Amino acid sequence: MPSNEIVKIKTGVDNLYLRVAKGHFASPHAHTNYYIDVTAQKSRLTEAKAVAQKLCSGYNYATTVIDTILCLDGTEVIGTCLANELTKNSFVNINSHQTIYVVTPEVVNNSQLIFRDNIVPIIKGKHVLVLAVSVATGATVANAIEAINYYGGQTVGIAAMFSTKETCYGYNVNSVFNPTDLPGYFSLSSHECPLCKKGEKIDALINSHGFSKL
Repeated sequence: MPSNEIVKIKTGVDNLYLRVAKGHFASPHAHTNYYIDVTAQKSRLTEAKAVAQKLCSGYNYATTVIDTILCLDGTEVIGTCLANELTKNSFVNINSHQTIYVVTPEVVNNSQLIFRDNIVPIIKGKHVLVLAVSVATGATVANAIEAINYYGGQTVGIAAMFSTKETCYGYNVNSVFNPTDLPGYFSLSSHECPLCKKGEKIDALINSHGFSKL
């Protein structure tokens, strides 16, 4: 666990929770005063379904075509549940296949995303929804959009568990949680971090895989 206790914040939806710890955390792109723990949502079916149902509600009355869900940050279980929700009879998904592909990119050189030749047909010519754990700086999402464009796909939107932005690189962000759920939340560069300026030590290093205490 991080230095501070993880607290589970309940919502009005069954099996939909936000687990966070307050402290001083460093991610690959920024410093933040909250660690958002999404381990359960990424690995527990009931919670993944709840997240997918919440995200799906953002597309119920849209005409957005979704052929492929590109899963970042280990969100494959959520992505599969979201694909299932988006292909139910209650949701009219206008695409040529009447189904949705769920795929994960390969990461090389620390941040560059690639697709092998056998995966390219799932991206090329397809309408792709990017699914991420969080959208704060937008750096990870930017890499995904760049890869989709390079391989001939078309990004149609961004879905996330948590987002500080309503739009990112011109695309709408559909998120379950936002900073209004976390009082005083910030995500800033190390040079702008108020905790660093106070001389407070970092509690843990965090990324999409989890945390490492210092």
